[in-house]
Amino acid sequence: MVGLNPATAPWADRRDLIDLARRLDARFVGGAVRDTLLGLAVADIDLATPLSPETVIERVREGGHKPVPTGIAHGTITAVLPDGPIEVTTLRRDVSTDGRHAVVAFTDDWREDAARRDFTMNALYADPATGELFDYFGGVDDLKAGRVRFIGDPLQRIAEDHLRILRFFRFHARFGQTVDEAGLEACTRRANDLMALSRERIAAELLKLLVADRAVPVIALMVERGIFRAVIPEIDGGGADRLAALAAREAQAGIVPDAIRRLAALLPPDAAESVGARLKLSNVDRKRLIAATAGPGDEGPRALAYRVGTGGAVDRLLLAGEPVDAIRDWTPPSLPLTGGALVARGIGKGPEVAKLLRQVERQWIAEGFPDAARVAEMADAAVAQT
Repeated sequence: MVGLNPATAPWADRRDLIDLARRLDARFVGGAVRDTLLGLAVADIDLATPLSPETVIERVREGGHKPVPTGIAHGTITAVLPDGPIEVTTLRRDVSTDGRHAVVAFTDDWREDAARRDFTMNALYADPATGELFDYFGGVDDLKAGRVRFIGDPLQRIAEDHLRILRFFRFHARFGQTVDEAGLEACTRRANDLMALSRERIAAELLKLLVADRAVPVIALMVERGIFRAVIPEIDGGGADRLAALAAREAQAGIVPDAIRRLAALLPPDAAESVGARLKLSNVDRKRLIAATAGPGDEGPRALAYRVGTGGAVDRLLLAGEPVDAIRDWTPPSLPLTGGALVARGIGKGPEVAKLLRQVERQWIAEGFPDAARVAEMADAAVAQT
């Protein structure tokens, strides 16, 4: 782990961001601080401030930037800066929660704001100018130990937001080395709470989890603990084994892990359509999930890639345990023959042209996609037989 050095932090050369933080008496918070401490790339930079949302809007404008009230009821304003948007959130405390939504009140107490966050590693704050860390619940020590730990009573934190069950495992798959037993037991006891969540939220967390570094052992742990049973009962020990096999093939082939492909491995083939619909995946992802389970076909990998596209072929080959070397750096060609070329050979316009075109295409695929000269010979032979 590296120290948080403001001179080398991701925001070091963003003078507009540092000026905004100063105007708002703000600190960097959450993932940006955590990932900087770990020496990881920072995706998003968030600010926390004791100022009210209305004051934040005024001061963002005073700095020459556009404020957008993206979540003003919960204290969040997006400041549109030249180098990208920054979310600024007023310090908060929870007034009431129901497992899905929270009613909040604003506060100027940094510790109170930290106490409502989920895990200790996400409740870290840093001074924009000095890099000084503010760690109210031992988050730095947990980062060093690779331990994802709830702030306070895990059961209470899960009762506040049931999605924290899946987040616990996702963060463990990304950062964890030692599982926090108290958190694990709480998630196991409250797994049925996931039924109260929208399937879209469940899908979003699951897809992120599936491409995390330690997704394979963590998914196996979740299956063992019955975490999925209430919402995706199709995921079982067999799915965990298929996921492990797929991940090994991806690594061996140098293929980047993909969430939809891995979800297809987790599910029995006959469950892809129903689970895709239940999780309300996009039409594109749902079709891909179903297609991935269709098997490698019997024409060979390049023929498969030609028919379904390289991405779809990679999914199907990897899931079937077939090699993908033949299509790794191969671009499916276009058939060097048109219906017009057949008409020019004397075939009358109509269904016969399409029939002959398909016939030549099948032979072209079977012969391994030969060049235009060979295709012309095939076309001449096909026409001669009519």
